[in-house]
Amino acid sequence: MAMDLREQYDKIYRYCYFRLNHRETAEDITQETFLRYFDSVCYRERGKSLEYLYTIARNLCIDEFRKRSSKQTAETWKNAAAQKSEVQNDAAMQASEMPDDADMEDETLTRVSIKRALRRLDGESQELLLLRYVNEVPVSVICSMMGISRFAVYRKIKNARKQLKEQLREEGFE
Repeated sequence: MAMDLREQYDKIYRYCYFRLNHRETAEDITQETFLRYFDSVCYRERGKSLEYLYTIARNLCIDEFRKRSSKQTAETWKNAAAQKSEVQNDAAMQASEMPDDADMEDETLTRVSIKRALRRLDGESQELLLLRYVNEVPVSVICSMMGISRFAVYRKIKNARKQLKEQLREEGFE
């Protein structure tokens, strides 16, 4: 299975950004993922390129998360506040560039509600939904990445969807 590296680059970045919620770090980890991918040929030769790519990205995100949690300093909190402000400024700028349309407003509110509902889920559920429905990663790849059976992946995805529906219901979506 030949894979489009540009498309995968965007998907890996989105995966890293969703996991870490920091643009520059996600960019760095995405680049590191592809550098490590190109440095090693053993998995690519076995036709497991996609699994290997996501495994590298996942492990790098986990390492970064561990580094972050071990350094809970005032600087970390300051950066998070700056990032939040940056995201709000980006959203305001994007909103000002869009035509004033009720449908656009509804779509934005829906996206915000879905993102908020997703953030309330545990990390594994978030990851599964992102991989399967946003990045459209095949179940077989998810099985290899997480080291669990197809049945377990389907069961976990079903539970994650159920939890997401409950969160959305709390947000006022039916």
